[in-house]
Amino acid sequence: MSNAVELQVIAHIHSDFPSKFGIPRQSGLIDELKAQIVFEPPYRIPDAFRGLEGYSHIWLIWQFSQAIREDWSPTVRPPRLGGNTRMGVFATRSPFRPNHIGLSCVRLEKVDLQSSQGPVLHVAGADLMDGTPIYDVKPYLPYTDSHPDAKGGFSLQQKSGVLQVDCPPQLLEQVPTAQQEALLAVLAQDPRPAYQNQADRVYGMEFAGFDVHFTVSGDCLTVCSLERRQA
Repeated sequence: MSNAVELQVIAHIHSDFPSKFGIPRQSGLIDELKAQIVFEPPYRIPDAFRGLEGYSHIWLIWQFSQAIREDWSPTVRPPRLGGNTRMGVFATRSPFRPNHIGLSCVRLEKVDLQSSQGPVLHVAGADLMDGTPIYDVKPYLPYTDSHPDAKGGFSLQQKSGVLQVDCPPQLLEQVPTAQQEALLAVLAQDPRPAYQNQADRVYGMEFAGFDVHFTVSGDCLTVCSLERRQA
């Protein structure tokens, strides 16, 4: 008997991250980040969304589509522990898992049933790359999903606070107003892996159609250049 279970991709997310670098390490960290969930034709049935507007948050079950591989390792090296300490894969949220499934809680801003693309969910705080396949959407239930006294394990051994971001106004004003705060918030969270801490190194990330280059010295991140990507 085969243990394989086929999952159907029901939707894809559209976000401001065309590549992995810079994506928040967890969902909900940056509420300024906006994204849209567009469903595949078989699931564009308004009745399937009846009652969803009554929830403030939803769970997304999705595929680590850029981390698919044939094998898996029982231990991984979490970047937030410096990239040198191994932990059990089931004690982490690493994408390199037996099944390439991710779980994110996002804020539901709007259920748009009138879109030309069928029902579209507008969400905030997503930690997904643009085009990520989604397997399912479930409502977040605060009376059972929230556990304020839960232990955080080694995940609490990470950098505290945020960086001070210095972005010259003439550079920032190139970015659409609606996305400026999101970009600054992403940079303030320090997109670098924890094991990279070179003051003279120029880092680069893609965001909302722009190439962003920056350096980090101490607790200050300085944006060196911000240019629109060529189509």
